[in-house]
Amino acid sequence: MERATGLTAVIGHGSPCILLRADIDALPVREDNDLEYRSANGAGHMCGHDSHGAMLLGAARILKDMEAELKGTVKLLFQPGEETGAGARLMVENGVLEDPHVDAAFGLHVQPTDPTGRIGYAVGVNSSSLDTFILKIHGRGGHSSQPHLCTDPLMIMNQIYQAVNLLVTREADPAATVALTCGVAKGGTAVNIIPDEAQLHIGLRTQDVAAAEHLKQRIPELIDHYVKAWNGTYDLTVFHTPCTYSDEKFCAQAVPYIRETAGEENVLQIPPMSGTEDFGYITAEVPGMFAFIGAGEPGNAPLHSPQMVLDEEVLPAGSAVHAYTAAAWLENYRI
Repeated sequence: MERATGLTAVIGHGSPCILLRADIDALPVREDNDLEYRSANGAGHMCGHDSHGAMLLGAARILKDMEAELKGTVKLLFQPGEETGAGARLMVENGVLEDPHVDAAFGLHVQPTDPTGRIGYAVGVNSSSLDTFILKIHGRGGHSSQPHLCTDPLMIMNQIYQAVNLLVTREADPAATVALTCGVAKGGTAVNIIPDEAQLHIGLRTQDVAAAEHLKQRIPELIDHYVKAWNGTYDLTVFHTPCTYSDEKFCAQAVPYIRETAGEENVLQIPPMSGTEDFGYITAEVPGMFAFIGAGEPGNAPLHSPQMVLDEEVLPAGSAVHAYTAAAWLENYRI
């Protein structure tokens, strides 16, 4: 994230101010589609963030053409780093919600497995939190024939892997939906070498605040005890992406405008998603709403798949939802 670049712009002037957000980063996934414009550099927009940028640019053109009619300010946020879980946090820390002060925020995400143009939203918590633990274990390498002269970081890593998975089954309330995944476990170069280092990356997702708080405390404790028990040392990087929260009052204001744009029959309330959205850093500070817009049909390749492809008819539909929701909310805003 040290080289991450975001972009903001404002249209209109004065209060109130509504922020429209598009995330713009890609994934380290090689696209596997027979398309003239497919990515060829080993990274692809397999979560549709390029379409988010395109939709917000379309909304910007609409809003700029009617700027004199706006009853306040629209702030456009082209946000980096959503896939890291830290991009929105960095933008908030660097003042994106000020100058002018943001009173409400709206985010829209494509969904290739839903019919094009259909809008789904959840009121209240609508995504899981994500707690990330990036662990580097330092041991003492050597020859595999002399393990007593070494400190094996791979053995330590494997014990921690098992322990944190058991932790979820024994210390999280069974009623709480908790998903723990160790997405990276690596170390070593040859069968006859005990390496100096190993890495384990742990991701914890839940919509249960109590479970998250407990496990956020216990996972570092387990790491500390297992590493020290086997005479290793470690570096641990931890960051927490909160649940995204759609404010009930703001949803009640915005949904009628979305229905006017997308059609009454195309807007429905859906359950919270099990995935994570770093838009939660923004909704933790100001009232906001996050919604999905269909960009395909059931049976399509899902988000993050190398075969994911979107129906481009979603682009003008998404631009219209952004622009009309923002303009109508400004028109009818009341303190």
